[in-house]
Amino acid sequence: QVQLVESGGGLVQAGGSLRLSCAASGRTFSSYAMGWFRQAPGKEREFVAAISWTSRTIYYADSVKGRFTISRDNAKNTGYLQMNRVKPEDTAVYYCAARSTYSSSSYSKEYDYWGQGTQVTVSS
Repeated sequence: QVQLVESGGGLVQAGGSLRLSCAASGRTFSSYAMGWFRQAPGKEREFVAAISWTSRTIYYADSVKGRFTISRDNAKNTGYLQMNRVKPEDTAVYYCAARSTYSSSSYSKEYDYWGQGTQVTVSS
């Protein structure tokens, strides 16, 4: 198993930047593909970005493409989501997730492990 803990959320003004971290413990982090999802009040959880074991394959939701960057440092057992030019509609609880396969996925049901989430609030 792997345990995930997100950090780095907070309040940021529109147009600003924020970097979320996802610290993994337990089994070897490099054996897991990783994804970021978010859930706004009253809405379903939605895909944000995903990255494979080796960072070779990366996917983004259209809504964040060109603004957000997903990355990982397997030596530090940590994944990241760099959020630039944030918008009020980016306000949500952000979750990192891991799945015990090489390839990443945009489907939340295909992830085995989840963090507790970190709140991101973007003010206009």
